[in-house]
This record gives sequence, structure tokens and C-alpha cells, in this order.
Amino acid sequence: MGKNAIGGKNHKKKKSTGSATHKRELRYREDLEDYALVEKVLGDCRLDCLCSDGNNRICHIRGKFRKRVWMNVGDVVLISLREFEDGKADVIHKYNPEEVGVLRERGEINFKDTTVNAVLDTNEDNLDDTLVIDVTTI
Repeated sequence: MGKNAIGGKNHKKKKSTGSATHKRELRYREDLEDYALVEKVLGDCRLDCLCSDGNNRICHIRGKFRKRVWMNVGDVVLISLREFEDGKADVIHKYNPEEVGVLRERGEINFKDTTVNAVLDTNEDNLDDTLVIDVTTI
């Protein structure tokens, strides 16, 4: 048996899947589901998300996505709302940028802009008035 010098058994498994060129079916929201924009990554598999209904919710990343699907600020996700807790939800799907464009064209999502810069710019506008640095004392 030959020695595998490239990267172990997972390298061979993932080589044949071809996940980079995989085109998946677009998933729309159903009952008790909503679209959300990730505003902050809180840690411990939790996100602070702005939902399309205007509420902020703390969303829990399912175990299926942990260490497989990385979520960052500005990503659009599909969340499952909880019947018993209004302020919490579970992330059940993450959309690619191409899928976000299709959702926006069809009128499914109504966020102003779904990029990281848009979220950061709104936070920076509030800080500009209060942050003053005195360079002469340094």
C-alpha cells in the first residue's frame, strides 16, 4: 500500500465530491421561518441577527453547521423561529452571494445592503461624533 503524502483520508474523500462547482436548489422560507442578516458573531455558536420583520434575535447555529459552514457578519441566513421564545431562533441555512442576489430580485428579502461594509458603516457613523483622539498628548 502506498503512502499518502498529500493530506490524509479526508483529502481523498473530498476530492471526488466536487463541492466547489456544486449548484444547489434555492431554499425559500416556509411557516415559522424567516430571513436574517448576521450583525454580530457572539461566540459559543450564537449570532446576533436582524430579521426581515425588523426584530433582533439571538440565533443558535445547529450542530450540522458547526465547523463545516462558517458564518460572518453580513451573511444572509434562513432561521427557524421558536414558538416558545420570541427572542431566539435557530440557523437552518446559509445563502451564497449568488442566492442572495436571486432572493433580492424576487423580492423575498428587503435588507438595504447585505455586505459587511454596510453593517460596519452604520456602526461607524454613531462613533464618529463621540470618539475624539488628542494626538498632542501621545
